[in-house]
Amino acid sequence: MGILAHLQARISAGASTIEIVVPDPDLGPGLYAGERVWVDGMPAVHRPFRSWVDLAERLRLRLATPRAAGEGRVRLVFTRLDPEARWEPAAGTEPTEKYGASSAYQRISKPEDPGFVLDMADALERIVLPAAPTILDLGVNTGDELALLQALRPELRTASLIGVDHSASAIAVARERFPEPRHRFVVADLTALPTIELPPIDLVLALGTLHSPGVDDRALLRHLVQQRLTPRGSIVIGIPNCSYLDGEVLHGAKMRNFSQPDLSLLVKNAAYYRRYLQQHRRRVFVTGKHTLLVTAVPGRPERDR
Repeated sequence: MGILAHLQARISAGASTIEIVVPDPDLGPGLYAGERVWVDGMPAVHRPFRSWVDLAERLRLRLATPRAAGEGRVRLVFTRLDPEARWEPAAGTEPTEKYGASSAYQRISKPEDPGFVLDMADALERIVLPAAPTILDLGVNTGDELALLQALRPELRTASLIGVDHSASAIAVARERFPEPRHRFVVADLTALPTIELPPIDLVLALGTLHSPGVDDRALLRHLVQQRLTPRGSIVIGIPNCSYLDGEVLHGAKMRNFSQPDLSLLVKNAAYYRRYLQQHRRRVFVTGKHTLLVTAVPGRPERDR
């Protein structure tokens, strides 16, 4: 508590950089935070490196690589994140190009988030697809998610891919990445999906798109389940649970006038998706951290077993 209070006081005083010297976390492998270690023959409080990383994230600080500060101690340097350093569209950008191929959004690479990759791999292990399936990616952007799918499940390189996105520049990149004629990439808003002619879909990906402005997520989900998915089709819904600031990924979406993230809307949406998909004879799994994944596969819900 003393260290936390010290950091908060320095932040309140306007400090941009804060340095502290603490016991080396490597002194206590297998110990929990708060247990004792010995430094120079004196007892000290052990705190794993993960505790310092989490603390920096919660206080919106960047933690530099620890450096030795004498026998059994390390120096931790925290710097404040720039609250204005968010990825934002350039002035005059068309709304449909907010996430376009030349936008600041392209600096963010979800395949470089190991948690997201592991969660997607876990979701794909639950999904059984036919040979040469048809996969629909809503909000496909430049196709990163489809490339990740094929990397995790090489047999999906024979799949027919359909991507929908309202960014023409992003769709152009996706078409270059997946040029085979069996693939199809459509420039359209998600609200127009009911008017687009599509074959039956074996797998729907909707990662970070159902919450988009102007999209009725409930109506879109009903349309996908009732009119697009095959009887044995699966769906993976991604709900964002992070924000991006000054090169860092912060857990939870920042709410205006709140010092910490509010998860109530995320929980409400996840609960609705889970309940609706279970009503349509799907088994549903909710996993993830920075992106909450709601994975629905054919089969009776657990409560019916």
